[in-house]
Amino acid sequence: MFYQSHPSSIMQRGQHLRIRQHVNPLSSSFSEPTEPPEWKEVFEDPMLPLMVDIGCGSGRFLIWHAKNSGERRNYLGLEIRQKLVDRTQFWVNELGLRNVYFMFANATVSFERIVSTYPGPLSLVSILCPDPHFKKRHHKRRVLQPSLADSIIKNLSLGGQVLIQSDVLEVAADMRERFDACSDVLEHIDCVDKDLQCDKEGWLLDNPMEIRTEREIHAELEGAIIYRRMYQKTRDVYY
Repeated sequence: MFYQSHPSSIMQRGQHLRIRQHVNPLSSSFSEPTEPPEWKEVFEDPMLPLMVDIGCGSGRFLIWHAKNSGERRNYLGLEIRQKLVDRTQFWVNELGLRNVYFMFANATVSFERIVSTYPGPLSLVSILCPDPHFKKRHHKRRVLQPSLADSIIKNLSLGGQVLIQSDVLEVAADMRERFDACSDVLEHIDCVDKDLQCDKEGWLLDNPMEIRTEREIHAELEGAIIYRRMYQKTRDVYY
């Protein structure tokens, strides 16, 4: 039986948890790949399409999306800060959600090992406002390295989608470059769905998820622009 309390009241618990805002993903403590879970133990139906949110942060976005999207899908959040994962998984258990799971993982090194074992199709991957790592010498710490982009494309099911966004143009452009380079396999969503429109630079005008992340809300309140791209896999690729 699902927990009957409203999600917002449950997700007030642990609100004042002290969390490091930035970590170094190249640290030795994050270099070992995380083993995949036993999917039948974490999801009620492990054959459902899977959405993966890379760098899910507090997890509120993914929980709200899971509860409001109306789609029969499983949701997996990957986060490099263990305390956030522990708190978010506590919320999931309190809410009785059997299609949402959060795990501690450095997605850059663990995504392939985790997702390649999932028995159902990978239907959506999101990377939303990742840590920008502004300094040039720290760019190698950014989550979307070439190996991760390749793994996302390889594992994505035909018709699956990738959503990237950032309030930092340089970061958004860096992610965009990775996926724009794969036009033989991916098409931008405005070429597939004519109802989704872009500005003259090719950035989506509206959020296709219809639910905003906390970072997105904060950035827009500060007057920032959110730069978004969404891709759909239209052809299979073989590695």
